[in-house]
Amino acid sequence: MYQQNLDKIAELSSHSAMGVSGPNCDLVNFSEYISKNLALYELSNDGLRLSTHAQANFCRGELAKALRKGPFQVNIILGGYDDKTPTGGSLYVMDYLGSCVKAKYGAQGYASNFCLSIMDRDWDENLNEDAAVVLVEKCMKELQMRFLINQSNFIIKVIDKEGVRTLKFGADPTDN
Repeated sequence: MYQQNLDKIAELSSHSAMGVSGPNCDLVNFSEYISKNLALYELSNDGLRLSTHAQANFCRGELAKALRKGPFQVNIILGGYDDKTPTGGSLYVMDYLGSCVKAKYGAQGYASNFCLSIMDRDWDENLNEDAAVVLVEKCMKELQMRFLINQSNFIIKVIDKEGVRTLKFGADPTDN
C-alpha cells in the first residue's frame, strides 16, 4: 500500500489541527497553504491567534474560492481548543465543496460508514480522554475487521488545553 503511514493530521497552531483526506498532492498542498497562512496572520497581527471557529471559516472560504479556479479534492476535520469558548474544544467537518458544519464527532470517506454508527451509539457528552481513545480504538478495530482495505497504521492526536500532541501511532510517519 502506498504510504500507509503518512500523517494526514496537520498542526495549524499550538492548539488546533486538521485531518485531511484526499489525493496526496491536494492534501499536502492545502494543509501547508492553510497552516502557513494562519502562521502569517499570527505574525502580522502581533501574535493574535485565530479561534478554531475563525480557522474553520478561513478553510471553508479557501475551499469555496478554489472551486472556481482549481479545486482541492480534500475533505477536512478541523479541531481545536479555545480558552474563551464554554466547552473549550470545537470540531468542524468540511467537504471539498466548501460546506462546513460544527460537529461533536466526525469521520469521512468510506470509513464513516462504520465509524459514525459506533460514535452515534457510544459517544457521550461527558467523555474523558481515556474513554474517547477507547471509542476511537473501537472504530479502528471495526475498520480492520470489516473494511476492504487493510489499513494497519493509525495516528491518534489529542488537542486540549496543553496543545496538540500525538497519543498513539502505528508507525513512524516520517518513515515513508
